[in-house]
Amino acid sequence: MIRTMTEYIEDYVNELKLLLEALDKESILKATGIIETAHANDGTIYIIGNGGSAATASHMANDFSKGIGKRAGKHFKALSLTDNIPLLTAISNDEGYERVFVDQLKVFLNKDDLVIGISASGNSGNIVNALQYAREKGARTIGLVGFDGGKIKDMVDVCIHIHTQKGKYGPVEDMHMVLDHIISGYLTQKKIS
Repeated sequence: MIRTMTEYIEDYVNELKLLLEALDKESILKATGIIETAHANDGTIYIIGNGGSAATASHMANDFSKGIGKRAGKHFKALSLTDNIPLLTAISNDEGYERVFVDQLKVFLNKDDLVIGISASGNSGNIVNALQYAREKGARTIGLVGFDGGKIKDMVDVCIHIHTQKGKYGPVEDMHMVLDHIISGYLTQKKIS
């Protein structure tokens, strides 16, 4: 049955309200602590995602580098590995799309760094590969996932899981942006040194 636009709006907003109320605050606190530790250790925060999650990765890197750094005193070193299109296409053409993030991490990653993987399904092969590589190299990992959490849910140091029905990308991606703004807003007002 097709809903009217008014019904669709009401349903969507109500779903977001439920997801906001269900946020796992403990996971958010743990993830924020890992981000603060990377910052204190002068580590770089690498953020990765595909599609809408790639846009979230770029937005998050911007908020961490510019937004927090402007007020926090010591700038955060945050990069979205989704933003260098020539490099992404070169790696995917020559090595395969499943390697677009891990091959970049092989050049830059250090043990004091952090990799944040964003995937609604939790099963994106290129993100799973990158997070596995980061763990092998001793870097910390955070996953932002949806649906049933997929493989990423159980392979990262901290997972913030937005429990939704499979295929509901919009609400998951909305919540991942909310998480960015919660964490970056908190760190901005905290004035980390």
